[in-house]
Amino acid sequence: MILVARVISVAMGLALAGQAAAQNYPTKPVRFVVPFAPGGSADISARGLSVRMSESLGQTVVIDNHGGAGGAIGAEIVAKAPPDGYTVLYTTNGPVTVNQSLQKGLRYDPMKDLMPVTIVASLPSVLVVHPSLPATSVKDVIALAKARPGQIAFASGGPGASNHLAAELLNYLANIKLVHIPYKGGGPAAIAVLSGECALLFATMPSVLGHVKAKRLVAIAVTSEKRSAVTPDIPTIAESGIPGYEMTSWVGILVPRGTPEPIASRLLQEAKKAMQFPDVRNRLTSEGYEIVLNGPEQMALRMQVEADKWAKVIKAAHISGD
Repeated sequence: MILVARVISVAMGLALAGQAAAQNYPTKPVRFVVPFAPGGSADISARGLSVRMSESLGQTVVIDNHGGAGGAIGAEIVAKAPPDGYTVLYTTNGPVTVNQSLQKGLRYDPMKDLMPVTIVASLPSVLVVHPSLPATSVKDVIALAKARPGQIAFASGGPGASNHLAAELLNYLANIKLVHIPYKGGGPAAIAVLSGECALLFATMPSVLGHVKAKRLVAIAVTSEKRSAVTPDIPTIAESGIPGYEMTSWVGILVPRGTPEPIASRLLQEAKKAMQFPDVRNRLTSEGYEIVLNGPEQMALRMQVEADKWAKVIKAAHISGD
């Protein structure tokens, strides 16, 4: 009984300490680690959010870019940081749902070492093809791939990139074999399809919608579960004959495991406040993002579902990020 009482006493002490820390939080600048180079989707949205969060928190939110290894370097920094709310991970989904299956010897466990706070926003991709490809629907693409096995090529930003995984998910679910041609980034991959060097590409909307309007590319379908508000006339891959297909990129906030719940909750509430400002919200929605701002439980579930899905796809396609 004495031991039980001591355990309860310690637990209560830790809880009270966490509450006290949250009440005083923050007392110094908060570092948002973005695990990619400046200029990417995570970096751009983080900077817009950080300005408004700084105002509300009363402390500067500093953006700290640590690119490399598909986001693993920055994610590891946060995973091993003190769980005090002053080192925060602002990332796309890859480092926390894909890397554990893609990279051997990963030095952090996203599910064990990081604590979800919220998915800020999600962004579907769009499947585009060169006009020379006789395809105006997903069914056409599948039929061509089956009629010409190993001849229809798709471009990607590199092995394990989101546009690579999107195509491999289609291969997996439709039982086809589109040929992967990797390039050094999304820009060169788009140029390859625009030139006709490759037949198709899964791309972020902002990067290709101008080319679609100019009829240099043909938009076939979006990768989200529901149609995008930006392109309501473009069907989803799921409704085009591949039920269960869903692939969206998202940006979200995580903290080191063990961070007091009140501090994580404060970060969520501050992110919601910041998103009320038109400059922050419009910066995302104009690029095709859908605002999410869900809770940690929903984020944790989505991370697990995605991690399981990509593990199967990566294994089936023999993809390695090493």
